[in-house]
Amino acid sequence: MMNWIGNRTGDTGVVVTVRDQAALLEDLGRRFSDGSGFSVATLNLDHVVKLRRDADFRAAYSAHSHITADGNPICWLCHLAGQKDVTLVPGSEVIDPLGALAAQHGIKVGLFGSQEPSLQAAAQGLKRAHPQIDIAMIRAPGMGFDPEGTEADAAIAAIAQSGVRLVFIALGAPKQEKFAAYAQDVLPQVGFVSIGAGLDFISGQQTRAPSWVRAIAAEWLWRMLGNPRRLVGRYASCIAILPSLTWSAVRARIQR
Repeated sequence: MMNWIGNRTGDTGVVVTVRDQAALLEDLGRRFSDGSGFSVATLNLDHVVKLRRDADFRAAYSAHSHITADGNPICWLCHLAGQKDVTLVPGSEVIDPLGALAAQHGIKVGLFGSQEPSLQAAAQGLKRAHPQIDIAMIRAPGMGFDPEGTEADAAIAAIAQSGVRLVFIALGAPKQEKFAAYAQDVLPQVGFVSIGAGLDFISGQQTRAPSWVRAIAAEWLWRMLGNPRRLVGRYASCIAILPSLTWSAVRARIQR
């Protein structure tokens, strides 16, 4: 996989490393079997904007074992760069199959982030879908959570004590990826998956765009119309970096 997410101040060091959901689940299942951990980040344009501005975020992202394409623009840019086999793997869409895989392997699961009511509702939703799943830890951090601070250390200790080997992290970027990288270094046998609002979709705290909206690659517009005050600026920044990303992808393809 080549890196096309560079900028004028240097390379981000980030590449999409996961071909598709089937390949991701196959590798994570193998890691469940052999007792090794992992960390999964789901790359979208908002993350790319933050990666270009935040060196600590870049370092955390680069420490992840798996990076998926979470967003059609990322897929399209990968294809333009020559990564023809990359398909869309949103974080919200790996929760259910990965929960099933954990249940199949007898892996304890932890939910970390969001808010307590949402986590409880998400846990109930996962148990309804997968009666054999063992959700052994639910933990919502306080406001102002530092992903490498004392509360993070306490969360890592709780994960270790619970025997959890798969943790879904719902903190939003860049906190969730920074926490995953920090925790993975301490608990190399545990898998961490950053899924943003994914648990809120399961709990019903947030509503995902209908399937037909996702099919026409307009989920971003659906979300922006639902919360314009928070998202208009974010998406404007994402659109602004598309020309440079397109050129980087073309250049990567030529070099390849």
